[in-house]
Amino acid sequence: MLDEISVNALSGNFSPLSLFLEADIVVKLVIVGLLLASIWTWAIIISFALKIGRTQNKSEKFERAFSAAENVDSFYESHGKSTLPLAKVLAAGVKEWRRSTARGPIDREGTRQRLATAMNATIAHEIDRLADRLNFLATVGSVAPFIGLFGTVWGIMRAFAVISAESSTSLDVVAGPIGEALFATAIGLFAAIPAVIAYNRFSHRLNKLEARMGRFADGFHATLSRELELGD
Repeated sequence: MLDEISVNALSGNFSPLSLFLEADIVVKLVIVGLLLASIWTWAIIISFALKIGRTQNKSEKFERAFSAAENVDSFYESHGKSTLPLAKVLAAGVKEWRRSTARGPIDREGTRQRLATAMNATIAHEIDRLADRLNFLATVGSVAPFIGLFGTVWGIMRAFAVISAESSTSLDVVAGPIGEALFATAIGLFAAIPAVIAYNRFSHRLNKLEARMGRFADGFHATLSRELELGD
């Protein structure tokens, strides 16, 4: 005879723990894998929410301080070493400016293009760095339901095997395996839904941060362009 249907299943005890303990080894592996993915997903969600929140707050303060600064060089010396994305954009612009204007004659148009390229490349790099761990959320959101579905299919197959062994389609006979199968689907959705919601929300916040960095770079580029004109 195949796996025995547990007393708990027959008595209608379908608590998550009971379903897990009575599940087939394959379904157990599916559930454990999905639970681990869910735990890691929530760790990323919490850490990223805190990180992006701090970054946005510091970016607002950085922009206000830059707007109030009277001298770009002195502001760069005091703020340019920060790990803040906006500070790195500023640093990229200042470094390229110094390299391009270190020797004369100055190629004004070439300098403008190099400034834009340097700052845009820094923006792209910083956004990629911030978004790196979000790939895991996207993966969990797209894959977890199918992994849960695999556990469900396996559990249904087990239910058919039990029906064949018992020569009965009684609900008492198939309730346990079917319950385990559906539990795998539920765990898959439990892992996937928060991942999808968080990924979409964080992608939106990263897009806003990228736009803010782009506006800062454009403003700084305009400032340096005026310096080039004044240098004529």
